[in-house]
Amino acid sequence: MKQLLLWFRIIRPQTLFASICPVCIGLIVSPLACDWRIAIITLICAIALQVLSNLINDYYDFKKGADKAGRAGFKRALAEGEVGPKQMLVAIGITLAIALGTGLWLVCIGGWPILLIGLTALLFAWLYTATRFSLSYLGIADIFVFLYYGVIAAMGTCYLQGNAFFYWPAFAGGSVCGLISMCVLMINNLRDREADSAVGKRTFVVRFGKRAGEIAMLVYVLLCPLLAYLAFDDYWMFSMVIFLLILWKNVRDANGKAYNTCLLTAGICNLLYVLLACI
Repeated sequence: MKQLLLWFRIIRPQTLFASICPVCIGLIVSPLACDWRIAIITLICAIALQVLSNLINDYYDFKKGADKAGRAGFKRALAEGEVGPKQMLVAIGITLAIALGTGLWLVCIGGWPILLIGLTALLFAWLYTATRFSLSYLGIADIFVFLYYGVIAAMGTCYLQGNAFFYWPAFAGGSVCGLISMCVLMINNLRDREADSAVGKRTFVVRFGKRAGEIAMLVYVLLCPLLAYLAFDDYWMFSMVIFLLILWKNVRDANGKAYNTCLLTAGICNLLYVLLACI
């Protein structure tokens, strides 16, 4: 039981709203009746890809010295010595197998567009931190977070339900999830700006400073209700700006480990958006 709880923490369950929410949005906006078998496999595949990305991130950040014991963020098992590198590689292999298995089944349903999404998702999960010129160290990860935890996830899900690949409500609705996930990444980068700078991780905040990061996050927050309205054509969607502005204020006032609470709040904001879309 102790090992199960440890690995449950290692996969970062508090981050998984990022992959779950855009899939839900893709299902909500689908004009055709949902095939729940495809929906469930899509959700499992999306979660597996995010867990894979999380584990690869943990492994390579540890190898590069970016994660250390006693960090301000959530504990990293490798840095704390709770698991070894070989155990992490086994976990990466198991998660990759789940992602490939479910992904191949979806390719049989959706054809080459889904194959392209799957292959690029696997590639960017590895490129995020694995190489010398990884996306997170170059400071361009935000773009891929927006696409793969927002637009592409929602549009791909909607397409698998038998709709056209480009369907405007899926694009706009998924964009909101992508922007909220960009807020999550920005919160991480604001919290870790000093540690990132020390290891050469050139995130947006490291490049342009704390104030620029907060302003960029405010832009993301203000775009969310507009895109949500365009997706659902309902003025009630503008109400989501209230909880997003509260999140932004908390981030602006945060320091050190207080950013971790903001990360959890951002995940809840993503879930609240999905619930509002359902209503």
